[in-house]
Amino acid sequence: MAGTKKWYNSFLMRLIISIVVGIVIGLVATENIMQVVGSLKELLGQMVNFCVPLVILAFITPAIIGLKENAGKMLSITLAICYASSVGAALFSIIAGYAIIPGLNIATTVGEGTKMPDLLFNLGISPIMPVMTALVTSVLFGMGTIYTGSDLFEKLFNQLNKIVLWIVDKVVLSILPVFIAATFATLAFEGVILKELPVFLIVIVIVLIGHYIWMALLYGIAGAVSKTNPREVFKHYGPAYVTALGTMSSAATLSVALKSAKKAKTLDPKIRDFAIPLCSNCHLCGSVLTETFFVMVVSKVLYGALPEVGNLLLFAFLLGIFAIAAPGVPGGTVMASLGLITGVLGFDANGVALMLSIFALQDSFGTACNITGDGAIALMVTGIFKKVPGRGNNPPHVEED
Repeated sequence: MAGTKKWYNSFLMRLIISIVVGIVIGLVATENIMQVVGSLKELLGQMVNFCVPLVILAFITPAIIGLKENAGKMLSITLAICYASSVGAALFSIIAGYAIIPGLNIATTVGEGTKMPDLLFNLGISPIMPVMTALVTSVLFGMGTIYTGSDLFEKLFNQLNKIVLWIVDKVVLSILPVFIAATFATLAFEGVILKELPVFLIVIVIVLIGHYIWMALLYGIAGAVSKTNPREVFKHYGPAYVTALGTMSSAATLSVALKSAKKAKTLDPKIRDFAIPLCSNCHLCGSVLTETFFVMVVSKVLYGALPEVGNLLLFAFLLGIFAIAAPGVPGGTVMASLGLITGVLGFDANGVALMLSIFALQDSFGTACNITGDGAIALMVTGIFKKVPGRGNNPPHVEED
């Protein structure tokens, strides 16, 4: 009974219910009702967009400041590998998107739907600063706080992190189901998006295949770098993968991931205990791969064309940075990168809502890919520092500052 209640109250279930309710409303509502729904959608969309720069400042800045605690060669190499994996997954997704999406025959009816009635009101709530301004501010203040040793600003940004986390948890996530319901109501009323819903099921399957291809590539590279059989690591990751499917949280799966990694004889213990927790907060290859492919699909569905190559490349390289803050944000990578989706790719409220919805439908698989890929990163670092147990190396030693 308790399990049923927990499943019913899950965020994913609320999103699914919101989508269904929204579609039903859009199919049966009159123009007068849709005026109210459209106005509500605009208001809630403005609230979500208002919070985007706050999320950037409150999560990326403390993440940068926190690096000082583990600064060193091993940290730099591990972070570089995590970033390369995330960006590589995004580039892989872009290539696959341009090869596959045009053949899916989607968005052939863009612009042919029923026109929404005029809004009843528009409050015009604007963000406190543009998205890219927030990103640059985060980087500069993060680096400045480290190099000046400002305890005051370190505490300030940590407190800001807690405040914005509360805002996201209690405000943004509370209004998201209503926002998504209103968005799908407008899409159903316009009569366009319903024709494309089956496509998203196909896209989710394609993305899952992409996850397994990317994990195979990571473990293949890890085996080559460490000169060991990568199966010794990934064969123990079954419990962690299944746990991630159930929790949809890297943080909640961390203890199981560590337990799985400890069974791998080819991982150096100190490197393992350093890399696995770090990667759980910095390595989101599965989520990045998914989001990149999904933004291309959503762009095709709603706007009739794939994003420009230049914009997608900028999106991919910046997404690797934004993903570092994603584990601290409820809603994951998409929530942390809403600024990129709107600022770089130019998505409107409909695009944001559709991204949030379809991403949530597979979020557990993205998390499972992230967690399982962490074992490959730990094996790479073990191989780079030549501390593979049983190969006659020097005693394991994690570099200290």
